Amino acid sequence: MSRLPLGSTTSLLVLTGAGISAESGIPTFRDAGGLWEGHSMAEVASPEGFAANPQQVWRFYGERRRNMTGVTPNAAHHALVAAEKRLGDRFLLVTQNVDALHTAAGSERMIELHGNLMRTRCSVCDRPSFADTSTYNDKLPTCETCDGRGRKSLLRPDIVWFGEAINPQLMNRISRFLATASTRRTPSGYADLVFLAIGTSGNVYPAAGLVNAVRGIGGHTYLANLEESDNGYQFQETILGKASEVVPALFA
Repeated sequence: MSRLPLGSTTSLLVLTGAGISAESGIPTFRDAGGLWEGHSMAEVASPEGFAANPQQVWRFYGERRRNMTGVTPNAAHHALVAAEKRLGDRFLLVTQNVDALHTAAGSERMIELHGNLMRTRCSVCDRPSFADTSTYNDKLPTCETCDGRGRKSLLRPDIVWFGEAINPQLMNRISRFLATASTRRTPSGYADLVFLAIGTSGNVYPAAGLVNAVRGIGGHTYLANLEESDNGYQFQETILGKASEVVPALFA
């Protein structure tokens, strides 16, 4: 296996999915039919589900938070932290995961597209989200900021639910990173940019657009995955294997 071609001016955009965290032992929360305790994901992971039964939604996320107890980042997470320290502002990590393992490993130049399981925000006001491990089994949490304004509103997990849009500011940040990277050129005239997808083929938008965006400006694209993916043909190189083994080797 060859190392990633990271020169002194190369930018690295990384996209991670569930495959990078699988070896950390995160328990699955859905049964074979895609249900949680007989409830569909729409009932426990959508604005409509929260409006109809917020206590049930908090039970679901409380269980997921409890299941994270003792779960730690693996070698792949730590390898990305080391790469970030080496590359500085030429590095950007985009994750589809909400498990907070990248944060636990020490990643800072990161975009959490779908939110963070271990953070909470108000369902109404623009109060910033905050780190939170509470499970709220006994009482639904309310927003102190809204309380101070004389209105009641519930707190909710800082997760992008089904039917909700990803914050456009996050996508703009990715676009700015790519625009800057495209100004750095290799001797052959291509963008001095590497895109690495780990544990995901990135075939769901908006992440699906990243591999094409990088190829469009002449960057190199790599896929590190446990198995072949349907859209693997979009990547110039595919490396098969466990993330905890493959990713550190790519930066060795």
